[in-house]
Amino acid sequence: MYSGLLTILLPLIVGYLLPSKNPAVIRGVNRLLGWMVYIILFFMGISLAFLDNLGSNLLAIFHYCLVSAAAILVCNLLALRLLEARRPWQHAHRTQLLPSRVHMALESLRLCGVVIAGFLLGLCHWPVLKFASQASEYALLFLLFLVGLQLRGSGMTLRQTLLNRRGTIVAIVVFVSAMAGGVIAALILGLPVKTGLAMASGFGWYSLSGILMTESFGPIIGSAAFFNDLLRELLAIMLIPALIAHHRSSALGLCGATSMDFTLPVLQRSGGSEIVPAAIVHGFVLSLLVPVLIAFFSA
Repeated sequence: MYSGLLTILLPLIVGYLLPSKNPAVIRGVNRLLGWMVYIILFFMGISLAFLDNLGSNLLAIFHYCLVSAAAILVCNLLALRLLEARRPWQHAHRTQLLPSRVHMALESLRLCGVVIAGFLLGLCHWPVLKFASQASEYALLFLLFLVGLQLRGSGMTLRQTLLNRRGTIVAIVVFVSAMAGGVIAALILGLPVKTGLAMASGFGWYSLSGILMTESFGPIIGSAAFFNDLLRELLAIMLIPALIAHHRSSALGLCGATSMDFTLPVLQRSGGSEIVPAAIVHGFVLSLLVPVLIAFFSA
């Protein structure tokens, strides 16, 4: 039962246990990780094209995506508003000139285009394309190893995580409320609760959650998880400037795991440099949880 869990966690742990503070190595890992994400998402698109009853399955993907995204985000935002009422985040920063949110949204949608490209190629149904699913499994193991290296290379320690209480508290609130949203989505969609919990465990890291979910639950649920987390990131990019002044915890929590990388520039410009430590801790905690939780719920 837990062989799949071990298969997913082993390369992640091995990568995390290999210390490397060489900036050139870390840059190389980040670059290679980006390419591996493109490759595996391309394979995911090919696998999607081989589904039976393709039209109805595509409708199911977007139905699962919209329901789960709505349930998870509503639970997240309600819990974060409650946190703000109980523990306000005092600050005196004024919003600065923001980077182009349209450009950042297009960067996110580029990965969506890779899935579509793989899907269109898969519609050719060439015999060699049937091996895409098997090839993606081996590529996934390597990608998880790189994710472990990347998390270790971020330089975050347990002491640093515990010292920044705001980032850790927001991450815990996002985690707990997302699990509640996953259960609600599963009940609405008629899915097993473990599937709903796994879909809620992506925290916006769509490039990893979609891949892991596809390997564990098949291309329909995997694609739904991918679009669910992609939608979260796009909403974060658009809503951070509107939320940051009066709902600082909500703005940070909406970013999910991406607060330590992709959405960090928007958070910094909107919320000032004081939000950066909390954003990095928040993103690190959730990024660490993503592969562990998905592996656990898919076991």
